[in-house]
Formats: sequence, C-alpha cells, structure tokens
Amino acid sequence: MKYAGRLAVAAIAGVLSLAACGTDNNSGGTDAASAPASSGDAGGGLSGTINAAGSSAQANAIAEWKKSFQSSNPGVSINYQPSGSGAGVQAFIQGTVAFAGSDSALKDDKGEPAQADARCKTGKAINLPMVTGPVAVVYNLPGVDGLQLSPKTIGGIFNNQITKWDDPAIKKDNPDAKLPSTAIQAYHRSDESGTSDNFTKFLAATADWPYEPAKAFPAEAKGLGAKGSDGIAQAIKSAEGSVSYVELSFAENSGLQKAKVANGSGEFVELTPESAAKTVEAATVEGTGNDLKLKIDYATSAAGAYPIVLVTYEITCEKGLSPEDTKLVKAFLGYTSSDEGQQALTSLGYAPLPASLLGKVRTAVEAIS
Repeated sequence: MKYAGRLAVAAIAGVLSLAACGTDNNSGGTDAASAPASSGDAGGGLSGTINAAGSSAQANAIAEWKKSFQSSNPGVSINYQPSGSGAGVQAFIQGTVAFAGSDSALKDDKGEPAQADARCKTGKAINLPMVTGPVAVVYNLPGVDGLQLSPKTIGGIFNNQITKWDDPAIKKDNPDAKLPSTAIQAYHRSDESGTSDNFTKFLAATADWPYEPAKAFPAEAKGLGAKGSDGIAQAIKSAEGSVSYVELSFAENSGLQKAKVANGSGEFVELTPESAAKTVEAATVEGTGNDLKLKIDYATSAAGAYPIVLVTYEITCEKGLSPEDTKLVKAFLGYTSSDEGQQALTSLGYAPLPASLLGKVRTAVEAIS
C-alpha cells in the first residue's frame, strides 16, 4: 500500500481551495507539495502496540487509519480509547499512552505544556494538527428544514435564555420558517471535551458568551448533558425539540439535521468540508519549532466560511518516548499525515489539512526521535 502520492496533495488543495495557513513563527515547515510524506514501515516489518487515548471527535478517523495501517503492518496493534480530550491529555501527561488526541492544544493556563514536557523527560511535547473536524449545530425539529442560527441566538439557546423554538430571536434568523412553540432541549457534552472547548471559544468570540471557554461545559449555563460525541448524536436523534453541537462526521453518520450558521459578515453558511476549510486556512501557527498550536478566527468574515471548526491534534513527545513507542508513533503519524491518510478523511465527514500546514506536520513527524 502506498502512503504517499504527490498528485493527491494537489488534488486536495484544488478541491478545498486551501491557500497558505497565514503567517506564523514556524520556520521549519515546508510546503506539502514538495515535502515527502513519511510512510512508516510499509513493508510490514513493524511490531508492537501503540496505546493512545483522547478525542472522540477523531474516533472515526482513527478507526479508518488503524484499519489501513494495520493492513500493511499486521504486527502492530493500535489501541485508541475515545475517552475525551481532557482524559486523553491527562493520560499522556501520566505516561500511560504514547500520544493523546485532543480537540484543543495543550493549555498554558492549566500548566499542561510544562506537565507534558516533564513527561517527555528528554524532549518537549508537541501539538500536531491532524484532523479538521467541522462542528455542526444539530437539531431535531420535524417540519423545519434549513434552520438558520446567528451566533448570538446560539449563545442564548445554550445559556438557557432562549427556551422555545418560536422565540423572536429564532424567528428573526428564520423569517420564512414556520416555527413551533416546542420547548428547546439544549444538550452539551457532560465529559470534558475539546469539542466543548472549541464551541465555547466560538461563542466567546462571537456571542457575548459570559463564561470562560473550557473543555468542561459551564454548569451555570444549565442544559442537558450527554457523554461523548456518540452520546450527543443519540440524544438528539431521540429527543424532539433538541439541539446540540457535534462533529460533522457524527452528525452525518446519525442522519441529523444541521443548521446554517452566520459568520462574521452575517452570511448564513451551510456546513461542508469546503466551507469549514475556508476558516481553517485563515488560522495562524502560535507554536514554535515543531509545535504547531493553531489560533483560529471564529469570527471570520471570509465569504462562504463556516465559522465553527475544530482542529484535532495528536499530542506526543518530540523526544523522550521509549524506543519502541518512538518507532511506532512516528510510523503511524507518518501515515496519518500522508496523502493517503488525509484523503481517507473526506468520506468520513472530515476535511484534510491545508497543504501548507500539512507540510509542517510532516516535518514535525520526521523530527520525532
């Protein structure tokens, strides 16, 4: 199985119209079109077990990658537990997993970078963007198709200020819709989640959200909780009048209705991999060296840009893993950042990384030692 094909990078860039990912302070990256993708050990000579945990948002991507990687490396077992971003980061810090999947980078205000660096001992921990996971605002309201919601309205719904579907704020966003007086059941993630972190960052940037963005949804906002992306999808599917936020892949797999969301210019935009990519391409790299922590503009006014996106990171040690983990993690992440690995995302409700960012990720993976 070939893990790299230069023509595929051009195809991805063409399909998603992704330009450079903005200015950043990472000078070590190279353009994806000119950087060779790491293929790991395509000959199948690898053996051992990779233990990893974290983001449930990327669970479908990991499952697909695991299947393909293990097909070429039957001696390797990949054990990924979709325990949530917060739990995954803690497991990595404690040294029980070789990498963590997280829908947000290590947080300075919680001391996570220093704790993760200490776990790596001889090196530092790095945030490697790997999956673009657009976040859908999903709802269950029979008879109401094409619902449109502004950020301010979304904030009011999730802060328990808008409690009926025929509220004037929702009517204003949907002047031609026949809205019922059904009570709104607003669900949020009950577990610590990078999805909640990114969703509340969006609200804080666009909707006068009164709470600090965090992996834990604020208890003061009330609402109903469900664990994991699967739990959210099942809750919305089962409860008429419900609304929540969940990654596009889970929304599509469960056949949930998705609202159009207004961006910074007031344009109501349908969620597609292409519209989400327009927001990701405006992100800038805040990390240094091979740490590729991103800053996303949730209030983007770019035409056709869907504003609620998350980028899922793989967090691991640049140096300091055991020799066995180093070899296996480098090979696996080499595959996930390859042309083949990124192309596999499009059929799962994700979007491949922009070509310029992908080149930097590959450089960082090659530096793992």
